[in-house]
Amino acid sequence: MALYEMVREIQNLCANNQMRDVFFDEVETDDPVAYVRQLLAGKAVELTADTPGPGRVTVYANLAGTSEKFLFTAL
Repeated sequence: MALYEMVREIQNLCANNQMRDVFFDEVETDDPVAYVRQLLAGKAVELTADTPGPGRVTVYANLAGTSEKFLFTAL
């Protein structure tokens, strides 16, 4: 399994507040999209993924209007 640094950004929906909640973690997975799907299991979620470069995957999750971004960088 590959080791990634994962940065999870959760959009803040409060009016006039542009800050985001940001969490850092190290995860082992062969499929970052499947990892996010498992992390958000039980929720109605729409996922899209992008590969901006080698060893990097960005997964976007839309959960009933709340946006989350998961940035995976290979270690």
